[in-house]
Formats: sequence, structure tokens, C-alpha cells
Amino acid sequence: MAPDGVVRQCAAAILPNGDRYMTAMRGDLVSGSPRFSLATVVLDCPDAHALADFYRLLLGWEVKLSEPDWVLLRCPDGGVGLSFQSEPGYRRPVWPERPEEQQKMLHLDIRVDDLAKAGAYAVELGATRAAFQPQDDVCVFFDPAGHPFCLFLH
Repeated sequence: MAPDGVVRQCAAAILPNGDRYMTAMRGDLVSGSPRFSLATVVLDCPDAHALADFYRLLLGWEVKLSEPDWVLLRCPDGGVGLSFQSEPGYRRPVWPERPEEQQKMLHLDIRVDDLAKAGAYAVELGATRAAFQPQDDVCVFFDPAGHPFCLFLH
């Protein structure tokens, strides 16, 4: 990103409905555009408090905001938060993906210093190890709501 927030190049794009919009290329900002800052990643789930508690214990993060259907966690050292929102119609994703099944929308990559110990701890907290493991140096798990996450060595 240019320090002055000015775009060096941009391109026009056309949406399927025919509307035009301008898009920045190569990560540059359009001159005069508002600044954006990612504050949190939100995971939908059947019970925001239960899933937030799982990640609070797994990551050692703090609850910063708690409402009946919403919980925000933040790392004590700062950075982007992780939020949880209760959704009554939540469907667990399927991984690896299969046609006609609920697809995962994202997954979390979590760096650890000991893959075996971290995996055992995650399972103790309620995670499930995925049957399919695509790599030797990464271990895929599902949180209690079924979201996939990967543990990997740093």
C-alpha cells in the first residue's frame, strides 16, 4: 500500500448485473477512498459462547465483548480479533469438500511450537482430528461447530 494512500493504477470491472465499478490493482488504494482495517473474522455457529470458549482456551485469548448471540476474542498482544455469532440455521461444513454439501467458507491456520502436543490439547478441548490429512507438516482438525482449522509448526 502506498503510504499516501494513492492508487497508481485501477481498472474498471463490470458486475453480472451490468453495473460498473472501479477496482484497485496490485493492492493500491484509490485516491480519496476510505481506509479499511480488518477488525475481526466472524465464525457463524450454533452457540457463540460455546465456540468462543473453545478458541479462548485454545489460543489463550481474552473475551473483549460478550452479547447473547455474539462474542469477540482478541489476542492480548493485539491484532485482528476472532468473533462468534450464533446462527439458528447453521450447517456444519464438509471437508474435504463434496458436491451438494455445505462448503467451508474459510479455515484458520494456527501456528504452534509442538504439533503433537498442540493437537492433543485441541482434542482435549473438543476438537476432532480430520480423517484426511493432506500434508505431513500440517494437521487438520474440526472445532466443535465443525469449522476446519490447521495446526502447523512455525
